[in-house]
Amino acid sequence: MIKKICFVLFVGIWFVGCLETNQIQRLDTQEFLEALNHPQTLLIDTREDSFYNGFKEKGAKRGGHIKGAIQFSASWLDYLDIRYLESFATQKGIAKDKKLIFYDSDLDHLERVSAEFASRGYQVAIYPHWMEYVNATYPLESFPYYVYSVSPWWVNEVLKGKNPEGYSGGEAMIFEVSWGELKEAKDYRQHIAGAYHFNTDWIESAPLWNLLDLQVIRKNLLKQGITSTKNIILYSNNQLAAYRVFFALKWAGVKNVYVMNGNLETWMDAGFGVEAIPRYPKAENDFGDQSLEREEFVLWMPQDVIKAQKEGLKLVSTRAWDEYIGKVSGYSYIPRAGEPVGAIWGFGGSDSTNMADYYDPDGTLRNPLEIFALWQSQGIGPDDEVAFYCGTGWRAGVAWFLTQMAGWKHAKVYDGGWNAWQMDHSLPVQIGAPKGAQKPSSKNDYGKVFKKGASCKE
Repeated sequence: MIKKICFVLFVGIWFVGCLETNQIQRLDTQEFLEALNHPQTLLIDTREDSFYNGFKEKGAKRGGHIKGAIQFSASWLDYLDIRYLESFATQKGIAKDKKLIFYDSDLDHLERVSAEFASRGYQVAIYPHWMEYVNATYPLESFPYYVYSVSPWWVNEVLKGKNPEGYSGGEAMIFEVSWGELKEAKDYRQHIAGAYHFNTDWIESAPLWNLLDLQVIRKNLLKQGITSTKNIILYSNNQLAAYRVFFALKWAGVKNVYVMNGNLETWMDAGFGVEAIPRYPKAENDFGDQSLEREEFVLWMPQDVIKAQKEGLKLVSTRAWDEYIGKVSGYSYIPRAGEPVGAIWGFGGSDSTNMADYYDPDGTLRNPLEIFALWQSQGIGPDDEVAFYCGTGWRAGVAWFLTQMAGWKHAKVYDGGWNAWQMDHSLPVQIGAPKGAQKPSSKNDYGKVFKKGASCKE
C-alpha cells in the first residue's frame, strides 16, 4: 500500500488534498509567486552554499536566495544521520504544520530532498523552474562579499587557468594550511594537486600565539611567493587554520584572498584530483602596496579591549561552553580557566579543536544567517562594534570571516585572546555564565561527531 500524506497548495486560495508520496506537486512560477507570502509557507533552498550565498549558477543572470528561505542542501543527506533528520529540521524551523516549498535548479536535488520530507509526513511541494525566477526581476538577496567563500568547482576552474565569477584575474596560488614545516605537516602528505603548504608559524608565534610583527609576516609571505596583488586560495583539513590565515593575510594587506568552503574531503567528494608530491613556491622580492595594512581589524591586547569596552565594544567568545563558564581552560599550555569580564558567548564547538556550531553536516561553513540569528539572541547585531576571540585566535577567525562576507563594518578580532588575558593576574576574570544563564542551543545538533584537528599547537 502506498502511504498517503495531506498536502496543501496555494493556487489563488489554499486547499487541502491527499497525494501519493511519489506524486509531489510541482508548482509553476505563478503558483510559486502566489505562495511566497502566505504565512503557512516555508521556502527551502536545496542548493549548495555558493549559490545560496550569491554565486551565479550556469545559465543564471543572478545569484543568491529568496529572502527568508531556509537552506537545506541536498548534499547534506550524504552526511546527516537520517535518524536525526526531523530533529535537525525542527531546529532550522521546518515544521509539519507548515507547507514546505523546495526550490532548486537541479531536479534530482529537489526530488531527493522533497521525498525524504514527504515520506515523514511533511506537507511538500517543489518549484522546479528556478532559472525562470533568477532570470527575471523577482527579489533576491545575497551576501556582499560572497566571493570570499569559494567552492571546489571554483577553485578547480582557477587552477585550470580559467576566470570564474569573482576572480580578478592574474596569478593564483593555493595553499594547504596547517601547523608545522613541510616535513611535519601531516595534512600536506596528500593535498590538492598544485597546492603549496602554509605553516601557521609564519603568521604567529609563542607564547601568546598573537600575530607576528607586520614586516615579519610580509617577509615570510614573500618567501612563499605571496604578494599583495596575487590571488591566494586557502584550505585546510581543520578549517580553523585556513580562516586564521585568511584573517592574517587580509590584515597584512593581501588584497584577494579566498577560502575553499570545506576541506580536502570536500574537494575529493567533488571528484577533483590530489597528489602526494611536495611543491616549493618561488620566492618574491617585492610585496607591493605597503599601505593595505588593515589595523582596524585587530584589538591586540587586554588593555585595548578594556578601553574599547568602555566605549561600547561587545567582546564575543567563540570558545566551547565549558571554556566559557570556566570549567576548563581548553589548552594544555593555558593554566587558568575563565573569560574576560563582560564576555558574551558567541557559540563555538565541543572543545578547543573545533567550531561545530558553525558547520553544516557536510563539513562546509554554516549559513551565515543562522549564525547571525544565534548572535542576535545573545544581543549581538550587525551595527555593533564587536571583537571575537577564543584561546589564541584560530576559532575567532571563523566568526570574523562570516562578518566579512556579510559586510559588517565594525567587526574585529581580539588577537590576544584568553591566553593573553589569563597571563595578567591583575585583570578581572569572569567565572560561570552571567546571571546563571544556561547553555543556549546552537540549533545545529544533527548527531554528527566532528573529526578533531589541532587547534594551534594542541
